[in-house]
Amino acid sequence: MRNTVALIIALALIGYLAYSFNGSLVQPDANAAPRLAFVTNGVADFWVLAGKGVEDSASEIGVDASFHMPPDGLADQKRIIEDLMVKGVDGIAVSPIDPVNQTPFLDRIAEQTLLITHDSDAPDSKRICFVGVDNYEAGRMCGELVEEALPNGGKVAIFVGRLEQDNARLRRQGVIDQILGREWDSSRYDKPGEKIAGNGFEVVATLTDQFDMAKGKANVEDILSRHDDIAGCIGLFAYNTPLILEALEQSGRSGKVKVISFDEDERTLQGIIDGTVHGTIVQNPYEYGAASMRLLKALTSGDRSGIPENGIFKIPARTIRKAEVESFRKDMRKKLGK
Repeated sequence: MRNTVALIIALALIGYLAYSFNGSLVQPDANAAPRLAFVTNGVADFWVLAGKGVEDSASEIGVDASFHMPPDGLADQKRIIEDLMVKGVDGIAVSPIDPVNQTPFLDRIAEQTLLITHDSDAPDSKRICFVGVDNYEAGRMCGELVEEALPNGGKVAIFVGRLEQDNARLRRQGVIDQILGREWDSSRYDKPGEKIAGNGFEVVATLTDQFDMAKGKANVEDILSRHDDIAGCIGLFAYNTPLILEALEQSGRSGKVKVISFDEDERTLQGIIDGTVHGTIVQNPYEYGAASMRLLKALTSGDRSGIPENGIFKIPARTIRKAEVESFRKDMRKKLGK
């Protein structure tokens, strides 16, 4: 864990200082390789794999790439992007924190450089394409895990960083629609605070933490204290499930409440092996980084052949249960060079 945190800090510093992966400060040069940037929506273990994908791809295809994790939310993400524009980057891949309110800003950026989104989309913006999973579909896959873990239904709570993000909203809705037995409709939205129940399930709350780990854990503790009969906890961001596991262990309820997850945090994978996590839906953050660099590199030379007609460069989500953990973990460690 200490090594992981150190790597995150190192990557964040790389992003903050706008250094390229070869260690040199990005400088304007007409003869230089294309200068590309990858901007996340925050600081989290999840992004370490994406950073490695950016690094490996940049080395392979010959671009000068920088990786940025905004530690302080929306304002920090905007500042990073504005700094990149001052430096004259040729292309940016970003995971928008608040796509609705960021769209005018993103449109201005798209008029000045090549802009794509990854992980979470801003579908109404002028971005060229989105790289990532179908988050509504992935949410329904997570809902299937909830149904497996709780075949008789029950009360569940959903934990997520923020609902302003397109990916969070779609994942949550996918989970809800699946466990309530609804037809597929990614445009549907059940507002937090409304009564959400059916098909034997009740969603007692959706709690956000704005990437604040202490708040995230406190949210779980609050649900456990207010709902003695809570049957399941669902973590939609990579760090949510480890916080759920901590709170359950400290309350003496580990193994008594079903835990269903998103993403591939090491503690989540170990929880699946130990039986404290039923399963997880994983993305492919490594490929988010690698594919973003490949697409942007091609776009710098006017090649749009890799851009799908619908503007969605889909990277499939996967379901990981106990039987798949070891092979998945081995592949993940290989990508990280461990």
